[in-house]
Amino acid sequence: MQIASVIAAGLCITNASAAEPAPQELGTVTVTATRIAETPYNVPASISVVSGETFSNDTLGVNLSEGVRAVPGLLARNRQDYAQEEQVSIRGFGANSTFGILGVRLYVDDIPATQPDGQGAVSNFNYASADRVEVLRGPFSTLYGNSAGGVIAIYTADGAEVPTISGGATGGSYGTYRADLGTSGTKGITDYNLHFTHFYTDGYRQHARARRESFNGKVNFQLSERSRLSLLGNFLSAPLVQDPMGLTPAMFDANPRQVAAPANTYNTRKSTQQAQLGAVYEYKPSDAQSFRVLTYYGQRLITQFLSIPRANQLAAASPGGAINLNNIYSGGDARWTYKSNFLERPFNVVAGLTFDNFNQHRKGYNNFTSVTDLGVQGTLRRDERNNVYNFDQYLEANWAFAEQWLAFAGVRRSQVNFDSDDQYPVDVNHPDTSGSKHYVATTPVAGLLYKVKPWMNLHASYGAGFQTPTIDQLSYRLDGSAGLNFGLKPARSNNGEVGAKFRLATHTQANVAVFGAITRKELVIASNTFGRSTYQNVGSTRRRGVEAGLDTELATDWKLQLAYTYVDATVREAYLTCAGPGCTTPTVPVAVGNRLPGVPQSNAFVALRWGGETGWHAGLNGQYLSKIAANDTNTVYAPSYGLLGLDTGYVFVLPRWRVRTFVRVDNLLDKSYVSAISVNDGNGRFYYPGTDRTAMAGFSFEWK
Repeated sequence: MQIASVIAAGLCITNASAAEPAPQELGTVTVTATRIAETPYNVPASISVVSGETFSNDTLGVNLSEGVRAVPGLLARNRQDYAQEEQVSIRGFGANSTFGILGVRLYVDDIPATQPDGQGAVSNFNYASADRVEVLRGPFSTLYGNSAGGVIAIYTADGAEVPTISGGATGGSYGTYRADLGTSGTKGITDYNLHFTHFYTDGYRQHARARRESFNGKVNFQLSERSRLSLLGNFLSAPLVQDPMGLTPAMFDANPRQVAAPANTYNTRKSTQQAQLGAVYEYKPSDAQSFRVLTYYGQRLITQFLSIPRANQLAAASPGGAINLNNIYSGGDARWTYKSNFLERPFNVVAGLTFDNFNQHRKGYNNFTSVTDLGVQGTLRRDERNNVYNFDQYLEANWAFAEQWLAFAGVRRSQVNFDSDDQYPVDVNHPDTSGSKHYVATTPVAGLLYKVKPWMNLHASYGAGFQTPTIDQLSYRLDGSAGLNFGLKPARSNNGEVGAKFRLATHTQANVAVFGAITRKELVIASNTFGRSTYQNVGSTRRRGVEAGLDTELATDWKLQLAYTYVDATVREAYLTCAGPGCTTPTVPVAVGNRLPGVPQSNAFVALRWGGETGWHAGLNGQYLSKIAANDTNTVYAPSYGLLGLDTGYVFVLPRWRVRTFVRVDNLLDKSYVSAISVNDGNGRFYYPGTDRTAMAGFSFEWK
């Protein structure tokens, strides 16, 4: 799997240029969004690539949201709560997640950062060693199986030709600090890239302290002219991350930096440790054929203390308020690629098998030991072993059947199995809740590209996708009884788009896409109380809209980026939901036409940058987000906002050194805004506040 690309989109393209000197040429990228190498301009899909430098130059470099604002269709929102993953959605898919990342597939060097059940995390992404982050949107995402409303993948850079030591440090408001150190180089048949990052923050809000250490490395061995082996390693340690939780609108208006009272009462917090290893072997027996095998193994340990009241945990079937997870995962992908001609026209085919396995030992404890001793691990209340695995087969082909035409077709057969073994002692209050569930889906996709002019291509595609419930979505029943909620069914979507791509001269790239998706049996939140969510299937929903962007060199050392996304995400069939804590039966109607929570209708971004590879540089950026529904009933909205940011710096180049310095100010106008949403929160704590005006400064270096 390699996705990649070109981003830029726009129904109207402005190609301003200075008389002298000539603008720089934008880079040309070869991509494999469909697992077949091609330039992004000639792929009938919406694909974007963000350079690793976007995350490491003049930024904190620890959040996905820092580098992807210029990608149309993608919305990544920093909760300012590192106990929770960033809120990530693509074209509205994944917007209603209250924890983790749902509806979007995630990869680190082709190793899934999304479990077989569809839940993922970006906390182990190490941007300091990244070559690029790739984003695939629309129907072609279904080629990656379960929960693929979009795909985000980070790729580690290969080793530098000249051995290099690099690193840097950044510090800023609210005790925020990041430092990294790495080495990259080539020696004989081997190249390597190893990087370590430390991050700490006191947090914008009270009770929001966080610390992370991460390591990422890749070593390549060119075994022969036709074979290559890559070894991959990734490690994350977040030993203590406080959880300030969301705020009600009234609390947000009074003081956005405050913390919800239960967070202090129960000392809500989370610790995570993850380590994984992987290997990729590639062999090319001939110019026409190639084989590729990937395998990986990892472990993720999580301990989390929730704010569930002591009184609620006294119920016989309660699983407690402290969670302990021991997750072990492994898998692999084997792929064959063949390139030839059919009827004297280029023809390519890819066939592959994917197996991913996830074992979880879940334990639940009371989060108290007495009436006064709260926020500590108490009596065991839940003990179960869960296993999820998927076994998928895929087949893809493209054919340039005429001079100006390219056709693509693919199909994936997915099988996802859940098995739960309840190991908690059986008694009158706790029956054996063991069980299993089996899901099967076939997801086809087809696309067509027409080369109208050398500077314009048109494309269209259509595909079917599905999303199974995750273990966490299955973990709790609405009625409060013990066991998994195996009554949930997978959501199924039909997804289509039409678009245009533009490539003007050597310095302007753009594209625009109109998209639509209808989802049946959508998985939505039934209740969300005290940090614990239950889910239900509802009739159908619709997401449709347009995305556009532009990437151009206006003149030497001047670059302009524009991106805009409009999404109309609404309910097509009415249903019932819960509206407050303690709800066990949905009674509140959600009307046809209601907006899906967490999805803004409009998202716009603009950035103007000046500067070259050396000397002074500066940038000005702005982002606008329209109001966002916080619940299914649309009775609460997070208000719209606009933000401005400014940065400047200087790059020194010495015989063996390159040093980059910068200062930046975010939220320049000191606006109060909601950075993320806790969808359908039963206690009304919907809002995660964004930071006020903040400043940071830092430097990075390379020594060869």
